Amino acid sequence: MIWITRERPKIDRIACPWLIRRFIDPEAQIVFVPADEVLAQAAALGATPFDVPGVEFSHYGTDCTFDYFLKKYDLRDPALHTMAPIVRGADTDNHALAEQAAGLWAISAGLAHNLRDDEALLAQGMVIYDALYSWATYLQHEKHTQSPTENRLAQVMATYLALQKKARKRTPGWIRELETLIQEHVDTNRIGGPAGISLKAVSEAVQLNPTYLSREFATHFDNLTFGEYIRKLRIDKAIQLLDQPAYSLLDIAYLTGFSDQSHFTRVFKKVVGTSPSAYRKQAQKGKE
Repeated sequence: MIWITRERPKIDRIACPWLIRRFIDPEAQIVFVPADEVLAQAAALGATPFDVPGVEFSHYGTDCTFDYFLKKYDLRDPALHTMAPIVRGADTDNHALAEQAAGLWAISAGLAHNLRDDEALLAQGMVIYDALYSWATYLQHEKHTQSPTENRLAQVMATYLALQKKARKRTPGWIRELETLIQEHVDTNRIGGPAGISLKAVSEAVQLNPTYLSREFATHFDNLTFGEYIRKLRIDKAIQLLDQPAYSLLDIAYLTGFSDQSHFTRVFKKVVGTSPSAYRKQAQKGKE
C-alpha cells in the first residue's frame, strides 16, 4: 500500500510512517511530495494521503494524526499509548503533555536540519521511534543511575558542586574594603591627580598582589577591569552633578577627577553616547 504526505517531515509525518510499517503494513511505501501536490499525486498513485487537511488520516481536535491511526486500527499496545502524548506534545508544541515531548521535538528538529533528503530522514526517524518504543515497553521506569554505588556517587558529586557554588558566592573581605576605599576617593574627588587612586595604591591598601587583584577584580565588580570600573564611577557621579544647574561643566570635570573639561567631554561621550551638555539639555527638557 502507498501512503503519501507532505515533504520535510519532522514529528507526525515520521511517527505515522513508523507506526504504519511496524504495526499496520510492513511493506508500506511512503511518499513525500510538496504540500500542494499531495491530493493530486495521491489520486495518480492510488495512494492514501495522511497528515494533510481535509483527509481521513489527519488531526482531529487536539489529537494528531498518530492518535487517529491508533484509533482507526484499534492498536492497544500500552507502549504505543505511552508514546502517543509524547508525539502529540512534540507535534503540537504542547510539551506539557509529556516530559519527553520537548526532547523528541529537539531531536526531530535537529535531524530535519541535518538531513535534506526525506527518505534518509525517515530512515533515521525509524531508528529513533524504535528506540522510543523500546523505552516505552521496557525502560520507562528506570533511571540513568541504578546501583547504590552510582546513586551515592551522584549524591556526593551534587553535594560537592553545591558547596563549590556556595564558595564562589562568598565575598572576600577585601572586596568590601576595596569598595569603601574607592568610594571614598570618588566622594572626595581624589580619583585623579597626585592623590588619585591606582591599582598599585589600592593593592597596597588591601594587602594584595597587584597582579592577583587585577585578575580577580572583574569577578567582583560587574565584569569590569579596575580602570573601567573607576571610569564608570566617575561618569555616574558626573550624571548626578549634571542634574544640578549650579555646577558648570568645568566644575563637574574637576569634581569627577578629570584633568580638564575637554578630557571630561571626550570620556563622557564615549561612555554615554552623547556630550555632557547635550545630556544636560535632554534631562532638563524631560523635566519640563
